[in-house]
Amino acid sequence: MTGILGGRQVGDARLAGKVALITGSANGLGRVAAELFATHGAHVVVADVEDGSEVVAAIQSAGGQATFVTTDVSNDDSVADAIDHAVATFGGLHVLYNNAGISPGDDDGPLNTSDATWQTVLDVNVTGVARCCRHGIPAMLSSGGGSIINVASFVAHLGAATPQIAYTASKGAVLSMTREIAVIYARQGIRANALCPGPVLTPLLAKFLSDDAKRQRRLVHVPMGRFGEPIEIANGALFLASDESSFMTGQSLLIDGGITAAYTTPE
Repeated sequence: MTGILGGRQVGDARLAGKVALITGSANGLGRVAAELFATHGAHVVVADVEDGSEVVAAIQSAGGQATFVTTDVSNDDSVADAIDHAVATFGGLHVLYNNAGISPGDDDGPLNTSDATWQTVLDVNVTGVARCCRHGIPAMLSSGGGSIINVASFVAHLGAATPQIAYTASKGAVLSMTREIAVIYARQGIRANALCPGPVLTPLLAKFLSDDAKRQRRLVHVPMGRFGEPIEIANGALFLASDESSFMTGQSLLIDGGITAAYTTPE
C-alpha cells in the first residue's frame, strides 16, 4: 500500500510535540497512520519487523520527522529496544499505537485450528500488545503521560462471518486488556482506548475477496454497503492520539460501517 502524503506538507498541530510509536507501520493501515500522524506534527517511530525506511523517507520528504526501528512484537527484547530507540531519538514517548497483528490463512473454527496457529496468533496479537505496554508505559509516564491505542476489531464485539477463532479471541482479549490498562493508569495521565475497525479495503482484503461473489458475501453485512478506507481508520486513530479525546479512556472506537449496530442489513 502506498502512502497518503501525495504532496501534503507537515504543518497541522494536532500532534505537535508528541512522539508516536506505531507498530506494524511499514505498510498497510499502520503506514497510513504513520504518514497522517506526521502531517499533524508528530515525531513518528516506524516500528515493524519489515523494512520501514520507505515510510520514513516519505515522511521526511514532506518535512516531517520519523525514524525506523526493526521491531518484532513477539520478542520482548526487540520491543524494549524499540521503546529505547524512540526515547533516545526523540526524547520521550506520548503515543503508543499497537497496530501490529496477524491473521493467518489456517485460522479456522475451533475444530480445525491447530494449537500452533492459535499460539502464534495470540503471541503476536495479544502478548505483543502486552509487551509494548509493559515497556512503553514507563516511558510514557516519564514523558508526562499520553495515549495508548490498541487495535482490536469489530469481531471483538460479535462473531466473525468467516471462521477465524484465534483472531477473534485475540481481539476480544485486546479489548479487555485495554479497559484494564485504562483503569489502572487513569489517574497517572495515560489514556488507553481500543480502535475497532470493520472490514477495510486493503490489498490483503482485496486479494482475499478476489471475485464479486466473495465481495458481496462480506458487503451484505455492512449497512453502509461498502468497505472502509484506510484513511478512515487512521483518522479515528488520530482522534484517539490527540488531546481532542482527552476525556476518553477505556473505550472501544468502532469504525465499521454500522456492522455492530445492525440486526439485519437494509435491502
